[in-house]
Amino acid sequence: MSDDPTHAVFSVRRVQGLVRKEFRQVLRDPSNFAVAVILPALLLFLFGYGVSFDPRHYNVGLVVEQATPQSGSFTAALTNSPFFDATYARDRRVLEPALIAGDLHAIIVLPADFADQAYRSHSAPLQVIVDGSDPNTAILVQGYIELLWVNWLEQESLSRGGAMITPPVTIEHRVWFNQELASRNYLVPGSIAIILTLIGSLLTALVIAREWERGTMEALLATPVNIAELLIGKLAPYFLLGMGSMALSTVLAIVVFDIPLRGSPAILTLVSAVYMLTSLGQGLLISTLTRIQLVAAQVSILAAFLPAFYFSNFVFEGDSMPVALQWVSYLVPARYFVPSLQTIFLTGDVWPIILPNLAALSGIALVFFAITLLRTRTRLD
Repeated sequence: MSDDPTHAVFSVRRVQGLVRKEFRQVLRDPSNFAVAVILPALLLFLFGYGVSFDPRHYNVGLVVEQATPQSGSFTAALTNSPFFDATYARDRRVLEPALIAGDLHAIIVLPADFADQAYRSHSAPLQVIVDGSDPNTAILVQGYIELLWVNWLEQESLSRGGAMITPPVTIEHRVWFNQELASRNYLVPGSIAIILTLIGSLLTALVIAREWERGTMEALLATPVNIAELLIGKLAPYFLLGMGSMALSTVLAIVVFDIPLRGSPAILTLVSAVYMLTSLGQGLLISTLTRIQLVAAQVSILAAFLPAFYFSNFVFEGDSMPVALQWVSYLVPARYFVPSLQTIFLTGDVWPIILPNLAALSGIALVFFAITLLRTRTRLD
């Protein structure tokens, strides 16, 4: 930069000129449109329709050692269940190879004395062999089979005038915030955080690193523009681009995927704006340290996208991670944004959750911008 003392005085006019320049550059580059519009829609449809953690269909084997009216009734209940596709046999050894190969999730065995044992409360009238290689699926399959068994007992008890043993306790479930228990209701809000991470950190890092490679950044540094003006002029267009993508993603989430928005749109905008500034600051810092597009892209993926994906409670539960990784997650901005989004969408304006996360995001953003200011050279020599 020049030695003209006027460069130390903040100038709104210079900022306006820089913003206009950046907007023209954004409009000239078709990839910016793809990142701001096509990528959010693609990711939302991917996580909304293509990814699901609530499977509803399981392949099970049913072994009926002796055909009786009771076993026939249970078989009909299993066949009519929307959760199971059943394969039938008279001997469990016929179905064991399919369970070992992973073609069956479980084997249900109705022993020869099933009709007699079903009337007694102290015995186990059926055996369930579950494939435990995937513990989550095994627990779900076991729970669905237990639910099928309880419903069958109740129906048989009614049809036989109370002769069958009914469960001593009746459980009535009440689910708050996500009554459908649909995974898309928390995957779609979480995917918005991934979208803003890509737009904020990756796009900013690539664009500014490209200017360092082409030498246009040196041309700007030779003008009376100071660092604060340069940062504002560079980041303002991409901030608006990111907030536009946020608005588009929110509309798609509500209209297309029927995700409820129980919180205030103003609070959603505030939290998203702070996170967008955090992502922009991270991308700006990456570009300042690398100044090469290829390196900036690689660092952005490693330092921004992957941590946001793994440590934000978006897909992987943070409490199940080792303690060391849980401490690492506190350094990831998305860790504070994803819970805020899910809370605003599914629960509402819960301030004990929103305020601490908002404060943490603000602090991280200040750190990113402070380091960038210290690392950005003010002279070309």
